[in-house]
Amino acid sequence: MSRQLKLGAFLMATGHHVAAWRHPDVPANAGLDFAHYKRLAQIAEAAKFDTLFVADSVAAPTQGIASRMARSDHFEPLTLLAALSAVTEHIGLIATATTSYNEPYHVARKFASLDHLSGGRAGWNLVTSDNAAEALNFGRDEHIGHAERYSRAREFHQVVTGLWDSWEDDAFVRDKASGAYYDPAKLHVLDHVGEHFRIKGPLNVARSPQGQPVIVQAGSSETGRELAAQTAEVVFTAQTSLANAKAFYADLKGRLPKYGRSAHSLKIMPGVFVVVGGTEAEAQEKCETFQQLVEPEVGVALLGRMLGNFDLSKYPLDGPLPELPLTESGQQSRQKLLTELAGRENLSLAELGRKIAGGRGHYSLVGTPEQIADRLQEWFEQGAADGFNVLVPHLPGGLEDFANGVVPELQRRGLFRTEYEGRTLRQNLGLGRPRNRFV
Repeated sequence: MSRQLKLGAFLMATGHHVAAWRHPDVPANAGLDFAHYKRLAQIAEAAKFDTLFVADSVAAPTQGIASRMARSDHFEPLTLLAALSAVTEHIGLIATATTSYNEPYHVARKFASLDHLSGGRAGWNLVTSDNAAEALNFGRDEHIGHAERYSRAREFHQVVTGLWDSWEDDAFVRDKASGAYYDPAKLHVLDHVGEHFRIKGPLNVARSPQGQPVIVQAGSSETGRELAAQTAEVVFTAQTSLANAKAFYADLKGRLPKYGRSAHSLKIMPGVFVVVGGTEAEAQEKCETFQQLVEPEVGVALLGRMLGNFDLSKYPLDGPLPELPLTESGQQSRQKLLTELAGRENLSLAELGRKIAGGRGHYSLVGTPEQIADRLQEWFEQGAADGFNVLVPHLPGGLEDFANGVVPELQRRGLFRTEYEGRTLRQNLGLGRPRNRFV
């Protein structure tokens, strides 16, 4: 079979556009409506998407304009995906869990459990937290610095994957006749002692169907790229142009041999914000409907958050983006991307906030299914992407538009599956099953 692209459905409650919750076709209480998420999961699975992806934050926004943004109430991702595993059969289930404000044993246990519950469809989006407010919920006065977050994340990953190998695949014999529940020779105690963690083990969950859940990351800074090259199997990234995406793709793939890895062991899936219409004019009109719902102050508040937790409310809306220090608490790669965008297009603060209200710095496509498929094919075939994490303005409508329009066009071109290749996320992504490190 010729190489085919991979698709993830990014589920953000009401949709990815900051004003989605105000649209008449969107259920405003979507963040806590399981029936809503069930419908989204089944739309994506019917379209043969590889994964559902759920982001997360462990702090509710409360400052400034937060009361006008639908980001304060939503399900905890692992709980949600465990429920969705019971109403789906093939689609992958990727949840975000921070390494900054979690403990490795908890994360290892929860994702191993999700992998068992889903029959091998779990993925862990390993993040270091870019929301400074999270620190205040975990006994800290300030957020952990960028370098320390990544040092902790590297060791956190080492511990979690080590715990996932606590048991060999056939360790649990459960032999009623002999009375042997497991084979002691196939149990491996991690006994980890490091800079950040001291963890004995073993994990109290058997090795999961995939061996280990799929590891996903989204860091694009220099430190983030190196961590991804060492540990990630899927990378989500924000790239605004084909040239930038190709450079990122080549750079990250080029780092893999240092860690004894092949290019096929890592799937790079840039985010793409998509608005689909029957005609280009219809798509543009649909997009503008959302843009008209963006209050300038809301757009600027989102911008400050995306730039790295900066309060921009004191700056004039019609003025330029101020010079900001390099963020220590947020995503340095996203700060660089948005700063360059503001300068390149000479955007005021309000204009930049409005421009990112939908895609938040991701590549944006507004057009017909054919036009959108053209661009996705171009990125895929020119070495800029192995697939895409699809962001839509509103849910469920935006996902239905993509599933009913763009997916059939990609299938017609032979670029996307018509049936799932297997039952596990690894099988569908074309990733190998990791061997137990102790064997």
